[in-house]
Amino acid sequence: MTMEDLRAAEHFIARTARLIDRHRFAFHFSSGPAAPILSALESYRNIDGGYGNGLDPDLRGHGSQPIAVETALRYLDELGPIQRDTAADICKYLTLVTHDNGGVPSVLPSVRYTEAAPWWRETDDFTGELAPTASIVGILHKHHDPHPWRDRATSFCWTRIVGLNWTDPIEAMAICTFLQNAPNRRRAEEQLERLTPMIRAVIELDPDASGHLHVHTPLDLAPSPDHIARRLFTDAEIDKHLDALQSQQADDGGWPINWESWAETATNEWRGIITIQRLLTLRAYGRIDSSVPAPLRV
Repeated sequence: MTMEDLRAAEHFIARTARLIDRHRFAFHFSSGPAAPILSALESYRNIDGGYGNGLDPDLRGHGSQPIAVETALRYLDELGPIQRDTAADICKYLTLVTHDNGGVPSVLPSVRYTEAAPWWRETDDFTGELAPTASIVGILHKHHDPHPWRDRATSFCWTRIVGLNWTDPIEAMAICTFLQNAPNRRRAEEQLERLTPMIRAVIELDPDASGHLHVHTPLDLAPSPDHIARRLFTDAEIDKHLDALQSQQADDGGWPINWESWAETATNEWRGIITIQRLLTLRAYGRIDSSVPAPLRV
C-alpha cells in the first residue's frame, strides 16, 4: 500500500469519520496520543457503567446496550491495558443486564423505543448469546480483569461453545475472540480444532466475492497473523484476501460497507470505522510500509 493510498484514507477520515475515529486514526498511524480517544469514548458512557449514545452507529439512543460495550472494550484494547475501575464499572453494568442463562444479548428491549436500525428494533429474542458475550469475556480475560461477572459468563461461553452444532460469521468472530484469550489453553485449542470446518463453512473463501453484501472473509476472523483464527486459513487464502482488501479502497480514500444501511449518517460513521479496521489489518500483515509511525502504546 503506497503512502498516497494512506494519505487518501487520512483525508477520508478527516472528511467523514466521527471525532473518536479521527483520534483513533491519529493514534494508529501518526503516533497520536491515546488521551483524546479516552476523552471521546467517555462521552458515550452512561452512569450505569455501560455505553450508548451512538457508539454503535446503528444504535442512536442514549441508553446503554451490550453490543456498544463490546465496541468500547475493543477501542480500549487498542490503547493498551484497560484500567481496573473502567473494567469494574463495565462488569457492574453487564451484571445488571445478564440473562438468566448467563450471557448478555446484543441489545435490550429498550432498543424498540429509540432510534436504531430496523434489524435491532425488530429484535424479539433478548436471551444471552455468544455474540457479544464471548467477545466481551475474551477481551476481559486478555487484560486479566477479574470480576464475578466475567467468570460466570466464561462458564456460559464454554457451555455454548461445546454444544455448538452450527454457527454464523458474527458468532464465529465472537467465539474466536474468546478462544484467543481464554485461560484454559488446552480446551481452547481443542474447541478451535473441532469448530474449524464449521467456521470455514460460513466464511466467504472466494476473494472475488469478498465485496458482496453480507459477506465475511478470513480477514474478519483473523485481523492479524498472530490471531488464533489465522490457522483456519491457508497462506494462499490470506494473501488473496489481502489483495482483494487493498483493491476495495474507494476513490474517496475510504473503504465501503458491505451491508444495506438504514441512514446516511450511519453509513458515513461505519465507513470511518471500517476504513480504520482495514488499514490495521493491512499493516498487521505487512501491507503498509514500515515507515508509517506505530502507535505509542501505554
